[in-house]
Amino acid sequence: MIVDDSTFEQIVNTHYQSLYRFAFSLARGEAQASDLTQETFRKFAVKGHQLESVSKVKTWLFTTLYREFIDGRRRDSRLEPLDDVEIDSTAAADQPDKVDGSLAREALLQIDPTFRAPLTLFYLRDHSYLEIAQILEVPIGTVTSRIARGRDLLRELLLEHGKPKPLPGPARGKTLSNVK
Repeated sequence: MIVDDSTFEQIVNTHYQSLYRFAFSLARGEAQASDLTQETFRKFAVKGHQLESVSKVKTWLFTTLYREFIDGRRRDSRLEPLDDVEIDSTAAADQPDKVDGSLAREALLQIDPTFRAPLTLFYLRDHSYLEIAQILEVPIGTVTSRIARGRDLLRELLLEHGKPKPLPGPARGKTLSNVK
């Protein structure tokens, strides 16, 4: 594949936002997300000509960004802890079927990147299981189990932090006045 200036610019314009959002979901901060995204495009500028076709660019970019994140994580030996976040559960109590976006994001950031990455790629970046397997370089069965486990962890965190625990009481549909 030939990567001239106009092709490079078009690829950056096409993929920058989704790549940055993925980096942000992994990195937990704007500065690190920007660094990851820029480093990914820098590597593409150097190695992009090695790709066989344009159809492989998206997967290559996401794979490279994820590898860069993991390499940085290994270098740092651990991620920064999350700052304590005050959670206002009144909105969740008023509308039990809806989840506050910031609450969901905070819960997602608390999940280990092993589960967070496939969840983000599938639900927020609309990648298929096969694409995720290629990006993360794991078998498709591993992707399936990580997404399922990640969903369970996310659900637990949202129930634990965002919504009040259900109170014991009458069966659904019954009111206190007609329960004896």
